[in-house]
Amino acid sequence: MKSILITGASGFIGGFLVQEALRRGYEVWAGVRTTSSRENLQDKRIHFIDLHYEDRGLLTRQLKDFAARQGTWQYVIHNAGLTKTTDKRNFFRVNATYTENLLESLEASGCKPEKFLLMSSLSTYGRGDEKTFRPISLDDPQLPNTAYGESKLEAENYVRQQPYFPYVILRPTGVYGPGEKDYFLDIKSIQSGFSFVSGLTPQRITFIYVKDLATVAFLALENAEIQNKHYFVADGDVYTDESFARMVQDILQKKHVWHARIPMKIVHAACFCSEWLGRLQKKSMTLNTDKYQILKQRNWICDIVPLQKDLGFTPAYSLRRGLEESIAWYKEKGWL
Repeated sequence: MKSILITGASGFIGGFLVQEALRRGYEVWAGVRTTSSRENLQDKRIHFIDLHYEDRGLLTRQLKDFAARQGTWQYVIHNAGLTKTTDKRNFFRVNATYTENLLESLEASGCKPEKFLLMSSLSTYGRGDEKTFRPISLDDPQLPNTAYGESKLEAENYVRQQPYFPYVILRPTGVYGPGEKDYFLDIKSIQSGFSFVSGLTPQRITFIYVKDLATVAFLALENAEIQNKHYFVADGDVYTDESFARMVQDILQKKHVWHARIPMKIVHAACFCSEWLGRLQKKSMTLNTDKYQILKQRNWICDIVPLQKDLGFTPAYSLRRGLEESIAWYKEKGWL
């Protein structure tokens, strides 16, 4: 039985990566903090480990002890990361430095995997072409315009520069599915009869259903020819912010929804005020100045031809099917 470590396993994407690994018959080690919720990790086959990312020496000793007792993991998916914070320096500490510490400790401890997969983000590329709306290409320069994107690019650079083991970097676009909280806020707003989108020019947006993303991760790990590669991950379709909202409205069977476009100046003011309030309350807010750059960006189209060509990836979920399944889950759990 092959063994795999999945960090950030208690999070939204991490939980689905664990489910996919179990479905494929792996011995699964879930990297979770002792303080993290294990609500979505109830399968008794799951093993747990709390990794000490912040201290490279301690982490190395921990992994060396693990390797002596359990052997090494065939694969490692480094999915742990920070997407919201009241202090942007935390992005670099958690997303970048912790990644470097894990890489170096895996090597120093002799716990080297056959392949290392980093879950990164389309945000490492920054703004796409907003005149022709040409898809963002893997060959385009990586010019992130958010602290989050900069920290993920720094993590990518650590992975690309390390000589210890083969790697794969995945850069998903908007990930949605049961349990996701940001798109859920849009869905909840539409359920309440209001749809707010940012900017007077429609956003071109792309998506990947979380189960399809998990499938891609294992296609990349299990294909021995896929080494030292990086890919965008999306379902291949393009939507506007308005068409997304109207699809949600239709699935919810909500007859009357007020659709409004909010000028970017107002969006910026709202994000700034929300971030300021979050600092006062010491609470990470969904609306913040990093989020403003994401809302401001008009082109989120990315080129997935390499993904389709190398991995033969065909999504199992269209956006509508994925939203239907997600909304059914939100209703079942009482979120809607």
